[in-house]
Amino acid sequence: MSRTDWEVVIGLEVHAQLNTASKIFSGASTAFGAAPNVQASAVDIALPGVLPVLNRGAVERAIRFGLAIGAHVAPTSVFARKNYFYPDLPKGYQISQMDLPVVVGGEITIRVGEGEAAYEKTVRLTRAHLEEDAGKSLHEDFHGMTGIDLNRAGTPLLEIVSEPDMRSSAEAVAYARALHALVRWIDICDGNMQEGSFRCDANVSVRKKGAAAFGTRREIKNLNSFRFLQQAIDYEVQWQIDTLEDGGTIQQATVLFDPDSGETRMMRSKEDAHDYRYFPDPDLLPLAISDEWKARVKEEMFDQIGLLPEDWRKKFVDQYGLSRQDAIALTPFPRAPIVFEDAALAAAREGESVTDVAKVAANWVINEYLPRWNASAERHPDIAIPEGVHGSIVGYLIRLVRENVINNKTAKDLFDEFWQRAEAKFFDSHGGTEHDVDRLIEERGLKQVTDSGAIEAIIDEVLAANPKSVEEFRAGKEKAFNALVGQAMKASKGKANPAQVNELLRKKLTG
Repeated sequence: MSRTDWEVVIGLEVHAQLNTASKIFSGASTAFGAAPNVQASAVDIALPGVLPVLNRGAVERAIRFGLAIGAHVAPTSVFARKNYFYPDLPKGYQISQMDLPVVVGGEITIRVGEGEAAYEKTVRLTRAHLEEDAGKSLHEDFHGMTGIDLNRAGTPLLEIVSEPDMRSSAEAVAYARALHALVRWIDICDGNMQEGSFRCDANVSVRKKGAAAFGTRREIKNLNSFRFLQQAIDYEVQWQIDTLEDGGTIQQATVLFDPDSGETRMMRSKEDAHDYRYFPDPDLLPLAISDEWKARVKEEMFDQIGLLPEDWRKKFVDQYGLSRQDAIALTPFPRAPIVFEDAALAAAREGESVTDVAKVAANWVINEYLPRWNASAERHPDIAIPEGVHGSIVGYLIRLVRENVINNKTAKDLFDEFWQRAEAKFFDSHGGTEHDVDRLIEERGLKQVTDSGAIEAIIDEVLAANPKSVEEFRAGKEKAFNALVGQAMKASKGKANPAQVNELLRKKLTG
């Protein structure tokens, strides 16, 4: 029986660490990288007589998330104790939410694949609830023993649970990426997967095509990269299919993924909710969220971030005539849409509509700005690199190309230089001005040669120096023409107008 006879069913539970300065029930710091156990307060380590105090900022971040996904933000939610025993859980229970979570429902639209094969899908969310993180067991450099670091204990988390709506690892990764982008966009989580700020658990099962009932699921815990998420799901799916086709059964279990072997391995049989003996935490009152509080959080959120990603995408398609694919590519973080709009505005010549240059501006932002931003963000993760070069500079370079002042290659070279200077703090936060562009063009003699006579003289020299290429072109070899164009551009030191070079050269060769 082939894999096509089976249907994969996937749901994700994502733990997003909320970017508050202090923990969810204590005033201890949440900063990453401190020495073990220096950020574990009396509340975090459950000393006798201490009481938790709820962090208002954590609640407001949960409200933001609920508003952003169109969910129901519960007017009343309840904290519960999830009881289990583990070395890094000092209280013997985790404060979480069970029956009455703070966020219920909502949905996220994802785009899966590339090009013509790409498709969109809506993934429903079951809930999102607030909870505290546990500590961390350290197994390295302890001479065969395990150390316990309680710095993470009490760190605020928003656990985001999807419905089992995904049918492939590609869909699961697309959903995780969309969720990762959203929590960063609305500024509730820094999304740093290496530091554990965004962790995924994947519930995976398989069933025969056409079957109504779900198969038995196994939960893959603590996947901290999108690549590992895809690899783990693909392995687990094949393992479950092979097991069932060999006559075996699937036991509900929690499994871990080993990146070195590319395999999942069983950690423990999966507990159900009743195994944790949930009950309302007697030290915490029910959480009451009024309509006025939600309205205030919503106003503050939109004052800070402007539009949500999906709102921007709709605007780009409806107002600027961009493709849905371009609209998605232009919304990886909140500043990118602003860069695009500034670029399109600056690129438009007098009397033109901004929509006339929207496509070329989108191409520049997608293919030039965003790759440089991604590279800079990797090199300088703690610096707000997107402030490096404003969209108006991108648009001005586009306009200079369209007005034949410089060619496209020169524009890209200048943009690269501006980016490097901004990254090195050569410019102020504005990343240079149009005057800086003009000055560099003038100082370096970068203006494009558009005089037909001058270009013809260059072409005549190239034709005289390359008789073999001329013969090959006239014999039907188009590559020879491209070689001659390259020689002409080289002779002009890259300053000749490429379109004129092509036109005049072809005329001379075929005339």
